[in-house]
Amino acid sequence: MNSAFQAMYNLLQSDRRYKFEAYNFVRESLNRAQQRTLQAPVDMEPKEPISDSSLPSSNHISGQQLCEACRSYAIDQYGFMAPKVLGSWGISSTSDFGEIVYNLIRIDQMRKSDNDRREDFDDVYAFDNAFEPIFQLPKSEVE
Repeated sequence: MNSAFQAMYNLLQSDRRYKFEAYNFVRESLNRAQQRTLQAPVDMEPKEPISDSSLPSSNHISGQQLCEACRSYAIDQYGFMAPKVLGSWGISSTSDFGEIVYNLIRIDQMRKSDNDRREDFDDVYAFDNAFEPIFQLPKSEVE
């Protein structure tokens, strides 16, 4: 077994709070955020991008930005079921995204900048209404 797989296996054995799918979801969310914001240096990037290995490694995504990317990706992927799906993987708050990221940093699967802190992920938004759709009525042409 290669060292990255072994490190992930060991992580899943030592910290059973989150399922493998939670780690994969956060990595995919980060990858998606990087694709959308190709501007600042990234230090919290997967060492091996999941879907596009041609991404430049010069985009920094803050903890708050990653939490927003996770929200957007969850809504796109799971819609109304996002809280249930994330919950089934052990994710119930933005703090959980931080725990996942810092677990991945610990096993050298993500990096962070000197300015990044675990606390950057705390209370970014409340899960109880974060995944609810925003309905807007179309403006009537005759008012």
